[in-house]
Amino acid sequence: MRSPDLMHAESRCVRCGPVAPLHVPEHIDGQIVASVVDRVAADGVAERAGVPLWCPWPLPPGWTVTGVAWAGDDATGVRATAIACAGPAPLGGGPADLVLVAEEPGVGLGTRFAGVSGPDPGPELAEALTGPGAGLGHPEHVEPARIKVAGHPTPLWLVDSATDRSAYAGEARGMWLHAIAWPASAGHLLAEDVVLHDLAEWTPPELVYGAPSPYLHGRV
Repeated sequence: MRSPDLMHAESRCVRCGPVAPLHVPEHIDGQIVASVVDRVAADGVAERAGVPLWCPWPLPPGWTVTGVAWAGDDATGVRATAIACAGPAPLGGGPADLVLVAEEPGVGLGTRFAGVSGPDPGPELAEALTGPGAGLGHPEHVEPARIKVAGHPTPLWLVDSATDRSAYAGEARGMWLHAIAWPASAGHLLAEDVVLHDLAEWTPPELVYGAPSPYLHGRV
């Protein structure tokens, strides 16, 4: 099995500044997913929990896995992971893409995909939870997207992003969980029965793979 270090393409966002080096395999298939899972699992030691590799499972109808990545280096280990998926837009009208990021605080990978600066969405989430729109009876109240993560209902809150996408953030297993969707309307996918599974625990052999994600590779 090839090492992910031998097949990665490092990606950086000039607009958002550097974060931990992002290792993105040029292609996607079961062997590549297995190699990234091995890397993530090897980094999960007793004194430090491994970073989850969240993937929708089962995949929504017509959707495929289009990329996998991890952020970090040999000195710090795996500090973030990302999975890209693509399929029909939930409201119709063409294709949609989704990138899911799990990361330790301060990494900044999720905000980078959202197209904004800053390492974490913490201040925005605090405003969403305590601001004037937080009350259920308030006319500006915005309900979070509610998905299941490893079998547990988990809210994701809409946060700031570039206008061509929608970005949600929350917490799972003590780490940030980001979901960034293109186009912006594709965020409605999270209103459906989406269940996230950690591929580092078990990788379904039935996963379907598609063309590499341009968003994960930073080509758009």
